[in-house]
Amino acid sequence: MISKKMEKALNEQIKKEMYSASLYLAMSAYCSDQNLGGFANWFRIQAMEEMTHAMKMYDYIFEQNGCAKVPGIDEPPADFKSPEGCFAGALEHEQKVTGWINDLVNLALEEKDHATNIFLQWFVTEQIEEEANALDNLNKVKMVGGKPHGLYMIDRELAGRVFVSPTSSAG
Repeated sequence: MISKKMEKALNEQIKKEMYSASLYLAMSAYCSDQNLGGFANWFRIQAMEEMTHAMKMYDYIFEQNGCAKVPGIDEPPADFKSPEGCFAGALEHEQKVTGWINDLVNLALEEKDHATNIFLQWFVTEQIEEEANALDNLNKVKMVGGKPHGLYMIDRELAGRVFVSPTSSAG
């Protein structure tokens, strides 16, 4: 059984994960508008991953006899200035998410909620990957310095990303 304090904190994180999905979908829309379909694909899949994260928390709360809430979220920005701006924003955002996940782990430890601590370890590991991917893509975009040929090559690479549900056997 989950404490009311932990339930409230996880519900807040659901809201943050849903905002993350909205932010990445806005980045996808920006990239689509810039005729960068591969970039748009990468961010769209990132949005899908973030919704999956929210749903994992939603389901977990109910599994622990709590009550998950469906939050309202703020509207994300729409103009990211450049592909580099998208990935710089993505990295900054993922660093914030890492902090939020760490705060949840700390709360679980304070509450002596071992089940939630174990549950959250998946997110701790996921954040290592999320930050690394955002940094890798940011570095690639910086490397080409906005040059069309370089952006084209990165765009083609990012077009190959596919969504793999973390609940599937492949994830």
